Amino acid sequence: MRALTLVALVVCGSATSLGQTSDPARIRAAFLKMIDRPRVALATETRPRLDAGIYRAERFTFASEAGERVPGIFLKSVRATDRRPAIVLLHGTGSRKEELLGSMRTLADRGFATATIDSRHHGERITTGADNDQYYAAMLQTFRTGKGGPYLYDTVWDVMRLVDYLETRPDVDPKRIGIMGISKGGTEAYLAAAVDERFGVAVPIIGVQGYRWALDHNQWQPRVGTFLPPIEAAARDEGVKQVDAAFVRRFYDRVVPGIYGDYDAGSMLALIAPRPVLVINGDSDARTPLPGVQEAVTSARATYVKMGVEDKLGLYLQPNAGHVFTPVAELVMGDWFARWLQP
Repeated sequence: MRALTLVALVVCGSATSLGQTSDPARIRAAFLKMIDRPRVALATETRPRLDAGIYRAERFTFASEAGERVPGIFLKSVRATDRRPAIVLLHGTGSRKEELLGSMRTLADRGFATATIDSRHHGERITTGADNDQYYAAMLQTFRTGKGGPYLYDTVWDVMRLVDYLETRPDVDPKRIGIMGISKGGTEAYLAAAVDERFGVAVPIIGVQGYRWALDHNQWQPRVGTFLPPIEAAARDEGVKQVDAAFVRRFYDRVVPGIYGDYDAGSMLALIAPRPVLVINGDSDARTPLPGVQEAVTSARATYVKMGVEDKLGLYLQPNAGHVFTPVAELVMGDWFARWLQP
């Protein structure tokens, strides 16, 4: 099994000028300014969480901004008595932090400390409605008012504050922090790593979305299908009878400004350089179409080549796989973190 994962791990093809980040400092500063908000004290609260005897686990909450407390889980092996490299794990749409416990235990077995949180309007942070009702309502409200960033951006802020918390822990090595995420969480993972250099390694899984590529090639429908209720309601607000690529652009401009421009995948992956990043995707994932993924990674590779660190950019394609995270891919992810963070 281990040999198979190493064979499947490939470094992307030749560099191209398409989508290169010409001014990374400007893009990073603009993104940080866009998501910035007044900082508040973390006011962290923790309590033990029952978990099998070979792990130590805690539930925690912290304040990411005024009126927002972020619930999470911290887990490590009982054998980990010194400062350990830590991995942040982010879930996808409609999921919750508890669904990542299996991956957390697997990483803990390899010597990592792990931490996960509920993203905005998910898990314990759902206060009204059921399933994705609150999440969708928040997206529609942002479209109408221009306030907030419930799709991707608010959670990036929460993740940066999570690192603030991890840096306070005596059992975490603050110089060795990695991040992974699945689907929506994968997008949040590479966005966070792009603008927060405290993340030493990133593994976005089925979340590297070429937003501009999908719009230009009429492949936007599967991704938009994950938040169809608010975009259809927004279209009704504006008297639009049918959602098309032009309206999707208008929706993105209000809800996730820049996501198909400066903050698209190729640009943001390039901002992670020279730090290691491994993109994991299904070879037939409609939500993250392969040509858009390849364009983004090849574009970012130009920066890695220029810096002389092209071995730090990888692409693993899960064979015969759609929008899933397979056990083999989980092993590849663990190998990548182990290679660069040395637990």
